[in-house]
Amino acid sequence: MPAAPPFPLRKECPPGACDCQRDELLAQWCDRPDSTDIRIMQLTREEEKHLIARIEAMGSYADLRRIEARLYELLGVQLTITPSVNGVRTVMGLQIRLAPQPGLCRRTREAVPAAVRRCLSSHPEIVYALLDAGDLLGGAGQL
Repeated sequence: MPAAPPFPLRKECPPGACDCQRDELLAQWCDRPDSTDIRIMQLTREEEKHLIARIEAMGSYADLRRIEARLYELLGVQLTITPSVNGVRTVMGLQIRLAPQPGLCRRTREAVPAAVRRCLSSHPEIVYALLDAGDLLGGAGQL
């Protein structure tokens, strides 16, 4: 049986409050540590607070891209921003989501997109840059 992961793990959610499948992911990692990605388990509640603060402090399109890349690189989390079917007239016309994956807490799946939305509301130039870059229209369809 392998040793404990080399980093502090996120604490368990209360029973019935989350569908993160934390225990199943850890059990899978214990069986096959080389083939199981548990990077998401590094996101403790304190680290999540730092992440939310950093997202809310974004000031440019480049910052958004950098945070999106770092989320994927460090935690294996895919952030997507897509237009709603009714078009983009305000920030509420954007669908901001984290791709579901084992170990990603329900609370985090709600908090990160909410922080991105708050940032985009206070910095509309980032939304304009997204639209100008074609990230929301036609091309890739996701950020």
